[in-house]
Amino acid sequence: MGGKIKSKEITLGQGTGTSRTNIANYSVIRLAWPIFLQMLLAMSLGYADTAMMSHFSDVAVGAVGNANQVMGFLTLAFTIISSASGVIVAQYLGAQKHDEMDTIYTVSVGFNLSLSIIICLIVTIFSSFLLKVMHVPEVMIAESNRYMKIVGIFLFTDAVTNVFASIFHCNGNTILGLVIMFGMNFINIFGNYLFLYGPLSFLNLGVAGVAIATSASRIVGMITSYILFRKVIKGKIAIRYLKPFPKDIFVKLIKLGIPSAGENISYNIAQIIITIFVNTLGAVSITTKIYCNILCGFSMIFSNSLARATSIITGHCVGAGDYDYAYRRVLKSLVIAMIASTLVAGLNLALSPFTLRFFTENQEIIALGKRIILVAFFLEFGRCVNLVIIQSMRAAGDVVFPTVLGIGSMWGISVVFAWLLGIFFKFGLVGVWWAMAADEIFRAVVVLIRWKVGSWRGKSVVE
Repeated sequence: MGGKIKSKEITLGQGTGTSRTNIANYSVIRLAWPIFLQMLLAMSLGYADTAMMSHFSDVAVGAVGNANQVMGFLTLAFTIISSASGVIVAQYLGAQKHDEMDTIYTVSVGFNLSLSIIICLIVTIFSSFLLKVMHVPEVMIAESNRYMKIVGIFLFTDAVTNVFASIFHCNGNTILGLVIMFGMNFINIFGNYLFLYGPLSFLNLGVAGVAIATSASRIVGMITSYILFRKVIKGKIAIRYLKPFPKDIFVKLIKLGIPSAGENISYNIAQIIITIFVNTLGAVSITTKIYCNILCGFSMIFSNSLARATSIITGHCVGAGDYDYAYRRVLKSLVIAMIASTLVAGLNLALSPFTLRFFTENQEIIALGKRIILVAFFLEFGRCVNLVIIQSMRAAGDVVFPTVLGIGSMWGISVVFAWLLGIFFKFGLVGVWWAMAADEIFRAVVVLIRWKVGSWRGKSVVE
């Protein structure tokens, strides 16, 4: 472990060439609220797309939804690498190794860009094949294919923007990501309007027009991110920082990124299996699951934003060698997150008889939905602890344990008991939700014990 440093003496970097500020002492709320709004905008963007296209064509909604599902799975790789970049940036800033930051920025952006270009080629060349593998209905394949080819060729912009967002966050400038996301939302929604209902509707582009609007918003987002990176962070990206090639930084990115990528891929596959179980329960259960996921999503976003803010502080503290201060800040943030999560989940439960009616008047769905949201109230306790502590463990460099735990728990508890309770014992969707709650609560207990024991200490990526 690094030497202990009093928290008041930690001087952390705001970015290469800028004034230094003590990010370790930032309020979690100060860092979290822009992240929360940014994530809320990102989620709302998907809903806005669906709402705008639903008035144009039901086939268009299904086509874009299926295309995004395929691309979302393929793009997991570079979203995870951007998270690994955030860990390294935060720890190096905490260790005050400012001379190495431009090298880290260059390797992070360069690696994600290279990886995303490969994915772009896969998406555009094999789009038809991938859609058939996913058993997309024949009536939607043509439109899905058009959307994938247009959006897929520009996926690299999303990869680069993700890295810049991590850099902004770890430099304490979480509001920059919010500004960029707001601009991207505006361009995307305005572009949808132009092509679907506005002056350009005469072109009859339909889904292709939506794809153009999406791609345009991402291109603008990437360009704006780079400008803010240069002007605000004062960072640089150049080939000269790769000579000689910084092998140590590259290896750290891989070591941090691969375990997290493995867990995320495993999680997505497990959710697909659970969805298959739910699909056997009938239309009411399928529809109720979709509505409840939307309503519970707001609670998860709140916890996730606090968790990301806490992980920024943790990374800076660990980089500076102050493990004790990181330990205390995480537990303090956990209390705040638990209170907030309980209030949001409780409000969601209290309002569920009314909010569910926004989606449907089917009394069977409403009755089942209220029971699901009651179970979700308990699920949020476990999920809140997991989000806050696991993201901080990763920020400290402890990535293997939460990955092994996550894969083992999600398959050994969530998937297995979803089948046992939901299908075998015929508890239906409520049984499936209790299985997912048990998974979250079990992991929460284990990671909380690990955090208190301190097994995450001494795993910093900064020598």
